[in-house]
Amino acid sequence: MTALIRRRPRVPILVAALAALLVGVGAPTSSAAAPAPACTADTGPYQWELEQYLHLPADGRQSEADCVAIRAFQERNGIVPADGFAGLATYRATLVIEERRAPNKKGECPTRQERLVCVDLGRQLLWVQRGGQVVYPAVAVRTGRWGQQTRNGWHEITERRIDDHSELYDNAPMPYAQYFSGGQAFHGVYGDLFNGGGSAGCINLRLPDAQLLWNTVDVGDAVFIWGRKPAT
Repeated sequence: MTALIRRRPRVPILVAALAALLVGVGAPTSSAAAPAPACTADTGPYQWELEQYLHLPADGRQSEADCVAIRAFQERNGIVPADGFAGLATYRATLVIEERRAPNKKGECPTRQERLVCVDLGRQLLWVQRGGQVVYPAVAVRTGRWGQQTRNGWHEITERRIDDHSELYDNAPMPYAQYFSGGQAFHGVYGDLFNGGGSAGCINLRLPDAQLLWNTVDVGDAVFIWGRKPAT
């Protein structure tokens, strides 16, 4: 008959394992948040404008308080990098916020019952309205650079391609492309919308904005473009 072998429970090992799990339980924890890193950005090209917008002392010179306030604004509005620098992207965000609810308060974009895409080159803003009501809120855009200007006037969306590429410019991606004047189109861009002085004539949007515009308008909708792109 085979003898039954009884094994002793490994009590010391079990106790040690339990003790390891309990290490730190009940230990005091610090509730104090880590201090924010120092804000060290230099004076930016839109320093004075950001100081005015954020109700800071407007002297056009960066201070630590200015830097912290600008960085907080960037963090609230998803501007990357949020470093406190008063650059173009941050300044343009203030324009969008100011104009989002009533971008056509000056009546520069005509009122009509059908959907109309409005593009203000001077403010570098785009919105869609119908019967005077905004149905797509104002967003920042990047239009044609000097020598390759976006064409002013009345146009119509004639073709849409959700995943297009440029045949003229190194097969550059053109997601959510909606053509309105020959080779000029609304389309999204990957990366920084404000990198560079302008497009090659197309109206560039941030990718989420281009997707929303795709879902708002369609072939046959009118487009009205006016003004002149600023030097910046």
